[in-house]
Amino acid sequence: MMDWTDRHCRYFHRLISRHTRLYTEMVTTGALLHGDLPRHLDFDAAEQPLALQVGGSEPADLAQAARLARQWGYAEINLNCGCPSERVQRGAFGACLMAEPALVHDGVSAMRAVLGDDLPVTVKHRIGIDRVERYDFVRDFVGTVAEAGCSVFIVHARNAWLQGLSPKENRELPPLRYSLVQRLKLDFPALTVVLNGGVTTDDQITEHLGVVDGVMVGREAYHHPSTMAAWDARFWGAGEAPTVDDDWRLGLEQHMLAYIERELALHGTPWTHIQRHMLGLWNGQPGARRWRQVWSDHRLKALPVREVAVQAHAARQGAAALAVLN
Repeated sequence: MMDWTDRHCRYFHRLISRHTRLYTEMVTTGALLHGDLPRHLDFDAAEQPLALQVGGSEPADLAQAARLARQWGYAEINLNCGCPSERVQRGAFGACLMAEPALVHDGVSAMRAVLGDDLPVTVKHRIGIDRVERYDFVRDFVGTVAEAGCSVFIVHARNAWLQGLSPKENRELPPLRYSLVQRLKLDFPALTVVLNGGVTTDDQITEHLGVVDGVMVGREAYHHPSTMAAWDARFWGAGEAPTVDDDWRLGLEQHMLAYIERELALHGTPWTHIQRHMLGLWNGQPGARRWRQVWSDHRLKALPVREVAVQAHAARQGAAALAVLN
């Protein structure tokens, strides 16, 4: 998710789930060819397994992106064919690529030629574009791209409307049609089909895993990070799920405060650039709103991060106590 899942966000999420595969925000091939590579590609080793998501359409540029993904040590490179924003469309990539499956085939083929079996090339896409709602549209797209050697398809179960809707509306208004994603798995049993869109609970994930091979969760995990707490135990059989209580949240926060101090010392990163990804940590708990308000107060940005943390929890506890009295 552009401007959301940066390396600080991913470090935070990795503290909650050790086994969930994380994805970078989409990085354009132009940024990789002409921009600041460490800024776009650096990550902490703790984030693995980590996939680099790229946006682009020129096979030669995608091939270079694949070289960089391998050089930087990513576990996967993912081509975005699902983003509907006008800015992405002007670059001739994202969801509009679904109308050009042969071009996507060539891009995947170019990346596969560079990488061989070193790391997988995967594609994220929608079930259709604009008002094209025929199943054969997405079926033929997947079939064409699969011929280039792509075996993993992450399918957002909504159409992307390229005109008339904002990116936010494109995540909410086109109806979810999970049946089309499930049908892809039935028609392409040898492929790995991952469902994306509208999933908010562990029970929903379990239900979908009865048909498809994986589930991608985006904004729900970002806004309610405790959603991920039980995933390692439930879906990977790794240990016991933690008790999601105040001690669990405070423990995560202490880890992140140490990380924030490290990033400030090493790179001069302001704490505001990191802490914004944690604002959902106390969601649903008494006093959470006051805690967020303190962390979001621009007047405090010059204070040391631990001083702000003390103020935030004092405000949270005060608001929680007041709620009990009322």
